[in-house]
Amino acid sequence: MRFLVDVCVGKRLATWLKEQGNDVCEVRERSAKMPDNEILQWAYTEKLIVITADKDFGTLAVLLKQPHNGIIRLPDVSAIKKQYLMKEILSKHEKDIEKGAIITVSENRVRIRYS
Repeated sequence: MRFLVDVCVGKRLATWLKEQGNDVCEVRERSAKMPDNEILQWAYTEKLIVITADKDFGTLAVLLKQPHNGIIRLPDVSAIKKQYLMKEILSKHEKDIEKGAIITVSENRVRIRYS
């Protein structure tokens, strides 16, 4: 899979995703201060799935109807737990990811939404 990892998610998850054989870009490679709408546009243009902790991406995708290829949100989750949760998401929700879902994951809940 192809991912764009937001700065707020951290390098550890990006490195782990690469080790699993995924194509991973990191926002920090271009600019740590890139606005969310530009991140979403970059991801859409290059067919990348955004991984973030930021709820603004849901607003951009749902309320403002900005196109995207999928968004995975990991709010309020420790760095170590992010890796575990991503492993679960990739194994259980691959079809949702491929369909461009917005997936919000907490330690005890997965919410899947299509915009």
